[in-house]
Amino acid sequence: MKWTALLFTDINMFYKDSTTQSKNFCFLLLPQLHLIDTESHGASALKTTILSFCSYVQWVPGSDVVVAQNRGNLCIWYSIDSPESITMFPIKGDIVDLERTDGKTNVIVTEGVNTVTYTLDEGLIEFGTAVDDGDYDRATAFLETLEMSSEAEAMWKTLSKLALEAHQLHIAERCFAALGDVSTVRFLHQTNQIADKVSQETGGDGTEFFEVQAHVAMLDKDFKLAEMHYMEQNALDEAIAMYQELHMWDDSIAVAEAKGHPELDSLRGNRYQWLMSTGQDEKAGEVKESEGDFQGAINLYLKAGLPAKAARLAISRPEITNNSDTVGRIAASLIKGEFYERAGDLYEKIRNNQRALECYVKGGAFRKAVELARLAFPAEVVKLEEAWGDYLVQQKQMDAAINHFIEAGCSLKAIEAAIAARQWKKAVHILALQEDSSAGKYYLKIAQHYASVQDYELAEELFVKGGHIKDAIDMYTAAGHWEEAHKLAVKCMTEKEVMALYISRAQELERDGKFKEAERLFATVKQPDSAITMYKKNRMFDDVIRLVAKHYPDVLTETHKHLAEELEAESRFSEAEYHFMEAGEWKAAVQMYRVNDMWEEAYRVAKSHGGNGAQQKVAYLWARSLGGEAAVKLLNKFGLLEYAIETASNNLSFDFAFDLARLSCKEKTPEIHLKYANFLEDEGKFPEAEAEFVKAGKPKEAVLMYIHNKDWASAQRVAEGHDPESVSEVLVGQATFCFEQKEFQKAEAFLLRAQRPEIAIKYYKGAEMWTDAMRICKEYLPNKLSVLQEEYERETSKKGNRGVEGLLEQAQEWEQAGEYSRAVECYLKMKDDSNTNLMEKYWMRAAELSIKFFGGDRAIEVVRVVGPRLTQLRKYNAAAELYLDLDLIKEAIDVFIAGEEWNKAKRVAKELEPRYMDYVDQKYKDHLKDQGNVDSLVGVDVIAALDMYADRGQWEKCLETASKQNFKILQKYVALYATQLIKEEDPIKALQLYIHHGAPPSPQNFNIYRRLFLDIISLSDTDAPESYHMWADLRNFLLQLCENMSRSAEADSAARDDFEQFLLIAHYSATRSAAKGVEQLITIAAKLSVSLLRHTEHIPADKAFYEAGLACRAVGWENMAFIFLNHFLDLCDAIDEGTLDALDHSDFMDTDIPFEVPIPSKLCVTDAQREQIRDWVLMVSMDNRLEQVLPQDERNSYEASLVAANTGLRSLPCILTGYPVLRNKVEFPPVGKAANKEDWNKFLMATKTTHSPECQDVLKFINQWCGGLGASGFSFH
Repeated sequence: MKWTALLFTDINMFYKDSTTQSKNFCFLLLPQLHLIDTESHGASALKTTILSFCSYVQWVPGSDVVVAQNRGNLCIWYSIDSPESITMFPIKGDIVDLERTDGKTNVIVTEGVNTVTYTLDEGLIEFGTAVDDGDYDRATAFLETLEMSSEAEAMWKTLSKLALEAHQLHIAERCFAALGDVSTVRFLHQTNQIADKVSQETGGDGTEFFEVQAHVAMLDKDFKLAEMHYMEQNALDEAIAMYQELHMWDDSIAVAEAKGHPELDSLRGNRYQWLMSTGQDEKAGEVKESEGDFQGAINLYLKAGLPAKAARLAISRPEITNNSDTVGRIAASLIKGEFYERAGDLYEKIRNNQRALECYVKGGAFRKAVELARLAFPAEVVKLEEAWGDYLVQQKQMDAAINHFIEAGCSLKAIEAAIAARQWKKAVHILALQEDSSAGKYYLKIAQHYASVQDYELAEELFVKGGHIKDAIDMYTAAGHWEEAHKLAVKCMTEKEVMALYISRAQELERDGKFKEAERLFATVKQPDSAITMYKKNRMFDDVIRLVAKHYPDVLTETHKHLAEELEAESRFSEAEYHFMEAGEWKAAVQMYRVNDMWEEAYRVAKSHGGNGAQQKVAYLWARSLGGEAAVKLLNKFGLLEYAIETASNNLSFDFAFDLARLSCKEKTPEIHLKYANFLEDEGKFPEAEAEFVKAGKPKEAVLMYIHNKDWASAQRVAEGHDPESVSEVLVGQATFCFEQKEFQKAEAFLLRAQRPEIAIKYYKGAEMWTDAMRICKEYLPNKLSVLQEEYERETSKKGNRGVEGLLEQAQEWEQAGEYSRAVECYLKMKDDSNTNLMEKYWMRAAELSIKFFGGDRAIEVVRVVGPRLTQLRKYNAAAELYLDLDLIKEAIDVFIAGEEWNKAKRVAKELEPRYMDYVDQKYKDHLKDQGNVDSLVGVDVIAALDMYADRGQWEKCLETASKQNFKILQKYVALYATQLIKEEDPIKALQLYIHHGAPPSPQNFNIYRRLFLDIISLSDTDAPESYHMWADLRNFLLQLCENMSRSAEADSAARDDFEQFLLIAHYSATRSAAKGVEQLITIAAKLSVSLLRHTEHIPADKAFYEAGLACRAVGWENMAFIFLNHFLDLCDAIDEGTLDALDHSDFMDTDIPFEVPIPSKLCVTDAQREQIRDWVLMVSMDNRLEQVLPQDERNSYEASLVAANTGLRSLPCILTGYPVLRNKVEFPPVGKAANKEDWNKFLMATKTTHSPECQDVLKFINQWCGGLGASGFSFH
């Protein structure tokens, strides 16, 4: 279906393709909307696709506005003359109609069940109405009210075109001014001035003036019409001037020739000069040729690189061909341009046949070469024919090459060409004529072709001639011609090959379902395995068994078993049972029936083949699968009820056993409970086991279970509740456990409760606790006391002493008798490592007795014995008290020190013997150091503590402690830590130290500051935006240092100048990182990288030039990028060699980039990055499109140099870019601080628009550094 809609002006037409059908297939194409310019006619009509997937299109009534729908978009063209100017709105439904009422135009859209209207811009529609009415002034006035947009631009273009057609030139001028077409506006303005002047002078319509009409024709690029207007008024010079201004010299000269202009020769000379000056050598040559200057024309053609055109002219002019010099130059140019055929024509023209023949061959013009050879070199004709054939083969023209090879006598090449060209009959014909045996290799390929087209007879003949009989057999085999294949096979194949042939044929018969025939073929070649596999694959198991029994009787059983398993998997149970029985696997048959819940069959098989035991087991499993009363009935039927209960209990199937007992045999229940209880006990489920033991009437078993597991409370509970006679056993067991744990009192209590004191006496004796044993015996078994005492006496006599108890008793007896010396000796003899409290008590008693009754040396002697013993028992206070009682101050202090009772030691020294104060303090310090207790050492000796923190690497603790002391101490340890971090190649962390703790202007720290700066500036990959905070920290640190130095004795020192330079470098680096994070400031970042080159005495030179080169390349400054990266590569080579002596600095003469710089220890880039730069530099140098010169400014000096090359005057560096500040500067309060106004304003504007925190921080720093932001100022939000 096709439909059209005509515009009111009948200029444009829309048509819509809905569907397209082909002859064999029907398919739907998505519709497209086309715009056709009907001012063109026929095939030349301009057709433009303006919308795809168009489902609706319509004109707005009474206007040139078009409305269409593209899927989910409403599309509007307010000016259809500019189809690219389209307004689109998203919609959710389909457009159904347009309405134009009450001065409004609505597009009606259905969105499901709702109808929505979209109102068009009536002002834009009004423009079209004004244009249709020809009221261009109203259209202009309307457009002037609109802001410039794509729709407005399209309408200005439409109006400009219509105004020109209507000769309303002032309106056209206004239109082009709105469109920004300055050149057209200027031309129309000149035209309007001419028209206005003519109107004033004549009073008529100035647009009818011939010059105005000529200008309008020129605007429409109709120069012949403009010429006509000039010539009608005999304005010959104006027409010539028009063509000259347009560089249309041929038309200018044609006009001059037609009118016999007196300056014709001058015009021709001017044209020639213009052609030469503009490099149009070909056109100038044509002029020379037309004027008859053939030699000059040839020279110009050669200069223009057109040797073929020069050769054509030379061949046509005999006087040129006689000039050997000219011919030689033409020929050389032709050969250089590889125009060999044309060079051959030229050489043949001058009768240089040898060179002509060479050129023809090189150019592939063999026809001309052969024709020339037949006349001049007959002996070369055969070689040329072969070369011609080879050339045609290279050009893939195989058919044409055949005859040339035949002419050359190259039969093999002719055959190869015929095969490649698929000229099979010609190849066979040529091959048949060959007597050379080497041609036999082609038989195979030709035969394969005839086999593919089923010409088997000819193919066989060729295979046999070529000695490829096996291939012939394969051909017949593949084609199914078995008889022919067998004939050939018998002649030439081995037994193995015949076997392969028969097996292949048998497999084909198998695929056709002819199994018996296939078996016979397998049998013929003695391959029963293949036949068995065939029958098995086709599920013909009887034949499988037959063949296995016949050929492999030893694996027949395994075969039966394997087949049974397969049949079982297929649920063919009866057949599977047969094979299981044949294999003697009746258990597998039973298991098969069990798994498939076929219990009667399983019971039948077990009864028939497994005997009584198997029959009972299957019956039990059958009953278990049934459960409940059905199981009881089944077991009663077979008389296996008690067997089933016993089996269930033994197999831990207690639920099933309880069910059977509950339904039919309740007297078996206790027995089941007992077995269940034993099972639960083994599983560690003691509470459940207890319940089962009680149910089984065996509570004592539960008590023994708990006793075994030492659960005394549970054992006691069960015994008291169910078996009181077992309570005594529980108590004895518990007492035994307590004795093992050395809880003698508890054990004694349990045994007395059990009324078994004799066991308590036995345990005490075993533990050699004779006193307790005698106590129990005396109280509960007094009749056995004498026997026990006699036993005790025997034991002590065996050991040679009476033990601690004996010594204690003897000591107390001596004390009561007033024999204090002997009492003391007994007390001192007492030793019991297991009872330190007892030892302390009686050793103290010995000391007390000696002090009280002896005094003097005897008392001191005893105390010197007891003191170390008490110290060994860690009874420091008791030992010290004894020493103090005898005024042994030093010994008391040493005891307190041994017990780390430092306060008591100090108090004793202070109050009783002050001369020991230093002794205690030194011991305390030594102790803290030995223990590593630095925190406590701080309160005693802070410097020692800080040194220990530093030695241990506890720098945070060290600095925290030092910060509580004076600033000098803090800075000492900050410097030590910073030095260590620098050695560990962590300068950034060292920088953070000084950021946090300040940078004092101490000269002894200056080397640290320098090393810190140099290490950070040498880091690689630090010019990215992510590195800003590192550079900002370094910059702020250096600013703080410089300000501190300005207020110190170092204010005028050389060191301050160095740090001021470091500060400037850090500021440039920080500003560069900030600028790289803002796209508008990328050029400022590049300028900063370039400015940093003047500081390469501090910055590693390779790093500086690498970063500057990449930055320049990123912003398109390719000259500078090439120079910097080339120098970077030179630096890399110099670093590899270890010297900069051979470095070329010629590119940087008259700049402030230093030549004498330190040689870096290592490269700042990887080998891969270095090679990438080398490749780029090599590529640029090969292009020869760049000049290796640095850009210059108004001083005729390198634009980034602060020092003018001619005058030596030094300009201030811009604080923002580092470039020299020449004019239009922004000044800052400190002397020597300024910025280029353009860069400053650009930075301020980018900061305001992007709100970059890094750029804002840069301005804050400048504000602090320079004491303000100059005249421009800046505020942060």
